[in-house]
Amino acid sequence: MAANTTHYHISSFFLVGIPGLQDFHCWIGIAVCLLFLLSLLGNSVIIVTVKLEPSLHQPMYFFLCMLAMNDVALAYSTAPKMLGIFWFDDHRIDFNVCLAQLYFIHTFCVIESSLLVSMAFDRFIAICIPLRYTTILTTSLVIKMGLVGVIRASLLVLPCPVLINRLPYYTKYVINHAYCEHMAVVKLASANTFVNRAYGISVALSVIVLDLGLIAASYIKILQAVCRLSSQNARSKALGTCAAHICTILVLYTPALFSFLTHRIGKKVPPSVHIIFASVYLLVPPTVNPLVYGVKTKQIRDRVLNLFFPNKKISEN
Repeated sequence: MAANTTHYHISSFFLVGIPGLQDFHCWIGIAVCLLFLLSLLGNSVIIVTVKLEPSLHQPMYFFLCMLAMNDVALAYSTAPKMLGIFWFDDHRIDFNVCLAQLYFIHTFCVIESSLLVSMAFDRFIAICIPLRYTTILTTSLVIKMGLVGVIRASLLVLPCPVLINRLPYYTKYVINHAYCEHMAVVKLASANTFVNRAYGISVALSVIVLDLGLIAASYIKILQAVCRLSSQNARSKALGTCAAHICTILVLYTPALFSFLTHRIGKKVPPSVHIIFASVYLLVPPTVNPLVYGVKTKQIRDRVLNLFFPNKKISEN
């Protein structure tokens, strides 16, 4: 790395990890490793279960498979470098590698949000227009919805590393973070970063507002349809099919909103708190999502038990 008075462009960054908690990095690494392994195991089980069980070849479970694959990709884009920092003091990261990590992390996050919108639409069709469920949500439409989410995320996030690559980086190279986060990298530039900041905020707000708005609209329609049901049992059953999806929304958006707000307006929030929440936002949803769907969705739960304990399942039947 070159960073001196001759103003050479730096070639790498230094990721601090979690400022103020360096003495606990080893223990934090254990937690990160456990979350990483659980996310890989849980999401792999979901993917394999849906693939092997023909009765689960339905739109709801196809979306769940897409979510699981995206969660695996998100975990892989963050956890390995974090473990390198926490366990092996591998703080250096090449400039271009940092931009690549930044791009993939934010792209997978936007895809995650898009998939939650698609899953809300799936529940809306299933509860509000059940007789047309299979004719509306065909396999072709499910694939197209997934591709639209991927393309939207790829195009929205692409300008972020492109704009950063145009900025001069001369003297500041220490990133007070555990991974290459957009605003943390932008702040180190030796130039005006208004365009980068404005674009980053506009993308974040547009995704959150649009996606949460569509999810809220879907659930308003769902609640209206549920309230028209005469049977209490039917109401409970209908809302029960949405429980896992609602839990997933809360797990994703709660730390995401906190991280977004504290990074921009929470000046008095300690950096360590912000970075912990930012890391939770990336590591916890991929770990919790398969657990939530495994516990809350009877079809998934039964098939997973049948895969691991076939004899016990047969005896129960």
